[in-house]
Amino acid sequence: MKDELQNDQSFQPTLFPYLISAMDQYYGVNNPYEEEYELEWWWPNESAEIQNKKMRILITTFWEYPVIGGLQNYITSLKTGLENLGHSVHVIAPNHFPADEMKALRDSCSEKFTQFFNDRYGSCNRKILHNISKLYSFYMMLKDIDLAEYDIIHAQDRYTANVIGILNQSYQKPLLFTPHGFMTQSRLKFNLMERGSVEEIYFSAIDKQSIKNANQVIVLCDVFRPILINLGAEENKITTVYTGIDFGGGKNQKKSKKSQRNTVITCVSRLRPRKGHGYLFKALALIKDKLKNVEVRIVGDGEMRNTLEMQVSELNLKNVSFLGSREDIPKLLSESDIFVLPTTSDTLPISLIEAMFANQAILTTNCGGIPEIIKDNYSGLIVEPANPKQLAEKLSLLLRKESLRRELAGNAQSFAQQHLTFSNMTQRIEKIYQSFL
Repeated sequence: MKDELQNDQSFQPTLFPYLISAMDQYYGVNNPYEEEYELEWWWPNESAEIQNKKMRILITTFWEYPVIGGLQNYITSLKTGLENLGHSVHVIAPNHFPADEMKALRDSCSEKFTQFFNDRYGSCNRKILHNISKLYSFYMMLKDIDLAEYDIIHAQDRYTANVIGILNQSYQKPLLFTPHGFMTQSRLKFNLMERGSVEEIYFSAIDKQSIKNANQVIVLCDVFRPILINLGAEENKITTVYTGIDFGGGKNQKKSKKSQRNTVITCVSRLRPRKGHGYLFKALALIKDKLKNVEVRIVGDGEMRNTLEMQVSELNLKNVSFLGSREDIPKLLSESDIFVLPTTSDTLPISLIEAMFANQAILTTNCGGIPEIIKDNYSGLIVEPANPKQLAEKLSLLLRKESLRRELAGNAQSFAQQHLTFSNMTQRIEKIYQSFL
């Protein structure tokens, strides 16, 4: 494949023509390449009786799989659930191909695209170069896969929705797309991308094409709907299916308060900037005098660990412990009283759903789809992101009122048991798949 790509005649810089077209418009280039391809659409027959056919399903992701992470957990849950229903499920990710071959392809793509962009635009954006080289190399790895073997293809990100869209032109297999983040809009919101830049133009074109390529968009929560509609999606093309989990600790009982001296606060999350741990520590510092007999457990690991440990030391928060990555989350939550997730940017965190099943009093933020499953003052307490003062006030209230903790926890658990189960999610997605057959 590397030799094939290095042949100038086989390299197609306009494999994704809509991306080149978007950049042409930005740079004012009036020398168009081939027009954007058109796909023939069909819609599920909702009036027809859905047969219980055993399906061959392909799930695709642009990220490594399997590794630790919310997206990967979602894929595993969906795969396992569908297999339990008798379906055949394959997952394809870039790390499923030989690493040295993938690197050679990306390096060769990068060299070719650098020359193409410099010749065409007089410059080469580093982030765009990195992305389009990965898109092209993933396409090269996938192009020999016979999509005719599958009944349904389910892309778990915008990038594979673009790659599969190209490959699917001749197969016309039902293609579904589930976004797990807010795509370009989120990067603009947090100033990680300059508004009006070529990066916004390029990545917005990817967002729009992923929607065009999909027969149906399955979203994790309703907060995606206005974003997708703004990108061109039709209302009847969007279906909400909340993430469901199989929580192993659902039947665990909490430790008796007679044998548990401390009140335990638990936060389960990757240690990343957007998860907001720093704001939690600032909040704890504001109520330090109320933390007697309180234990704070930080579960998870990540690039922010050293920085956060230093912050805890500087704030002299002696009751905070970093437990690292753990495999016994149900057990840890069975020992906990309060679950805090101070995230500043999220969709529908699985750790939050685990806390609901584990009968936790939940304190979290007004982010993404969180308010769709946690109702403020009913099944948890919600504060605005990046607001240590509000966090401190609500945390102090939960520490003070055990009866409130019990009420919030019970309501959260009831909602999870009714709406957020592993089987409920799988059966709803299976029904969507079958509607296309």
